[in-house]
Amino acid sequence: MRQWTVTLLVALTFPAQSSMQQHQAAASHAGVSALQSTSAGYGDLKWQTMVPELGADSPQISILRVDPRTQATQLLIRMPKQMHVPMHWHSANETHTVIKGTMVFEHEGQRHELGPGGFNHLPARMHHQAWCSDDALVFITVDSGWDVNWVSGPPTKSHLGQRPSER
Repeated sequence: MRQWTVTLLVALTFPAQSSMQQHQAAASHAGVSALQSTSAGYGDLKWQTMVPELGADSPQISILRVDPRTQATQLLIRMPKQMHVPMHWHSANETHTVIKGTMVFEHEGQRHELGPGGFNHLPARMHHQAWCSDDALVFITVDSGWDVNWVSGPPTKSHLGQRPSER
C-alpha cells in the first residue's frame, strides 16, 4: 500500500508561529512576560483550505495556537460538506471535541458517532478515518506539531457526500 504524507505542520503553523513570535517579541520588548493569554473571536479567525482540489467543498483549518516550546497545537477544522475523511494518522496524540454537527470516527475496527460536546482521544500513529455532516466543526488538540499522513491519499471529490456504510 502506497503511503502519502502531507505535512501541513510547516505550512499551516508557520503563520501562527510568526504571529505568536511577533507578539512575544513585542511583549518582551515592552518588559511583559511572553506567557500571556490568547483570545480570538470566531469571526476573526484565519481559515486555510486543506484540500485545494475540492474548491469550496474543502475542509478548512484555523490554527488557534502553537506552543513555541513544544509545538503542541490547538486548531479548528470546519467541514462545509458531508464527506469521508480517508484513513490517515498523525505523529502526535490527538483529541477531537465536536462543536457543531456530527462526526463518526473509526479506528481499530470500532466506530464512534459523536455530536456536539462529544470527545475522543487517539494515540499517536493510530490509523483512523472519519465521516462528517454538513457544516461540522471540530476542535482538535495535538501534543506536538500537527501533521496528516494519508494512508492511500487525501480526500477527493469522490469522498464528498459519503456516509459510513452500515455494518
